[in-house]
Amino acid sequence: MSFLDRSFELHFNERPFLNHFAYLFITKTTKERSRKESNFSILCRGNIIPKEVRDKDAVSHFLESVDQCERILNDSAFIRLERLTTDEIVGTPQQAGLIEKYFSLSQQDTTTLKDIQMSASEMRIGDNILCVHTLSDVDDLPGSVQTDTRYEKYSTDRSDCRLSFAAPVGLMLSCDHIYNQFLFIDDSAEILQRFEKTARNMHSLSRYSRANQLNKQWIDAYLDEAHSFGLTAIRCHCNVMAWSDSREKLKVIKNDTGSALALMGCKPRYNTIDAPTLYWAGIPGGEGDFPSEESFFTFIEQGVCFFTEETNYADSLSPFGIKMADRTNGKPLHLDISDEPMRRGIITNRNKLVIGPSGSGKSFFMNHLVRQYWEQNTHIILIDIGNSYKGLCDLICQRTNGEDGVYYTYSEKHPIAFNPFFTDDKVFDLEKKESIKTLIMSLWKRDTEVITRAEEVALSMAVNLYIEEIKKDQGPVPSFNTFYEFVQGDFREILEEKHYREKDFDLTNFLNVLAPYYRGGEYDYLLNSDEQLDLLSKRFVVFEIDEIKEHKILFPVVTVIIMEAFINKMRRLHGVRKMIVVEEAWKAIAREGMADYIKFLYKTVRKYFGEAVVVTQELDDIVSSPIIKDTIVNNADCKILLDQRKYINKFDSVQSLLGLTDKEKGQILSINQANDPARKYKEV
Repeated sequence: MSFLDRSFELHFNERPFLNHFAYLFITKTTKERSRKESNFSILCRGNIIPKEVRDKDAVSHFLESVDQCERILNDSAFIRLERLTTDEIVGTPQQAGLIEKYFSLSQQDTTTLKDIQMSASEMRIGDNILCVHTLSDVDDLPGSVQTDTRYEKYSTDRSDCRLSFAAPVGLMLSCDHIYNQFLFIDDSAEILQRFEKTARNMHSLSRYSRANQLNKQWIDAYLDEAHSFGLTAIRCHCNVMAWSDSREKLKVIKNDTGSALALMGCKPRYNTIDAPTLYWAGIPGGEGDFPSEESFFTFIEQGVCFFTEETNYADSLSPFGIKMADRTNGKPLHLDISDEPMRRGIITNRNKLVIGPSGSGKSFFMNHLVRQYWEQNTHIILIDIGNSYKGLCDLICQRTNGEDGVYYTYSEKHPIAFNPFFTDDKVFDLEKKESIKTLIMSLWKRDTEVITRAEEVALSMAVNLYIEEIKKDQGPVPSFNTFYEFVQGDFREILEEKHYREKDFDLTNFLNVLAPYYRGGEYDYLLNSDEQLDLLSKRFVVFEIDEIKEHKILFPVVTVIIMEAFINKMRRLHGVRKMIVVEEAWKAIAREGMADYIKFLYKTVRKYFGEAVVVTQELDDIVSSPIIKDTIVNNADCKILLDQRKYINKFDSVQSLLGLTDKEKGQILSINQANDPARKYKEV
């Protein structure tokens, strides 16, 4: 484990966090039992299971209905249900079951069941004191409910961050608690008939009390809604059970729970008398004996609005990935944004586009990303402006004792230098030969000059013959100097033997143009590096081109070297992950006519287990280049956005270009809106 990985583990070691578990219990009971009140409990019965439920046909029909429900929910792809086994519910001698966990108020600490103390003033489970807030009366509810609502902490003037209606009592309530939502599906027709009878009674008594008249109007409105839209009448109840072993902490928890309910527009009602009854009714499988007077009538559509839809971020199942953290409570996460999305069909390529303005943490995130990719045996080439990766490259160089971590940069004392003719294994495949020819051609001819077929054949012949020479045991040392001398001597004789005419291949012109790169020339250092490095075997290579991005001679040569290095890795390293990261340098590369290379790269790299990553500060830079815009945005299935609040006024164009939904826009603009001031971190 590296120093940074060990520091990550120590930073999060034993940090408390709020974990979320969701259970759906479907319980069958009888009409008589469903009408029982709080003075009747499973504790008061000699036989827990009703006789009617023991009927085999009734049980079989019930299980078939549950299977259908499970299939419908799983087919929706919004949530996934996993059927609990008997051992998971009741436990085994080695492992606690769900019922034991409920009685212990813990998902882990279940080795010993705790004493339960019940009184009119409080309920205790072991050392924990229970406090219960209930939503059991229509008067405690808001005037309207909805599936989702605006969460102010993460919203802006230009965007809404939408969370579920009951989110404040879910993960947003930062204490140990159970949020119970009960839906009782009785005979809807019978309920409506009962309301019809009540409405008639209210009408007959309306002259004695205005309250009766108002009640009749409310009942009529409920019945009109049910009959007009064919809604199913149900009973509903919600409660929040929180606990603490300290009375001082319990006071804070009570206030927090009441505030969370108030955020939903509900009237917090602290319940002490019925706390034991509600606790027993919440036992897995005991919901059928819920006290009926603690429920209120509504419809299914309104009832499910009280469900919480948020949960913890889930770790990726893939062994490959990077370390991140949950935004709500800092829980460490293992996140795969390359392989698992490909397997699940979410993306069709691993290419990435990273957008983050200055100061958003873009460089920190990219160092974090590429370091972990490198530690998982990825070959990485970075093209950078600004020395963002110098420290990481030095760290890798130290860790590998100089075997890896190659940093190319230019200075007058240490000018940038390569040796395109050197390979560790003296293997020159077609791609390698073509890259050498492309390099020499770019030195020889300008973009405006046309190379003839005869010149191309002669150059190809020179490169191939020179490669044959350096493969020999006593052959020349690979470098541009020896190539130049080979062309000047042996190759001249070969051309004379083949009767090459000067107009077909002007050898004198060729040597004169390339003379500045030969020994004693102005750029004799460029292609004659003393360091015999074969970049094919180096897994972390950085090209820092800030000093040469405006140089008309050096920059085209360096870009061809970069192309050759990555394409060589791409073609020859089968089954090995490859990554090329182009920071702000992509602007210079595109300007120098290399846009076609980026286009080729983005469309081809996915076939070779590779990914291309472009990092930029402003999306306008990409939009200004049509080729880059169409290539990068359309062929990068993974978009990584950091804090975009600087561009909030023009984010509509970003949304349109990236094809973001309003929900995704709200999520992006919520970044860093409610960070914990006690911790140093940035969201992405």
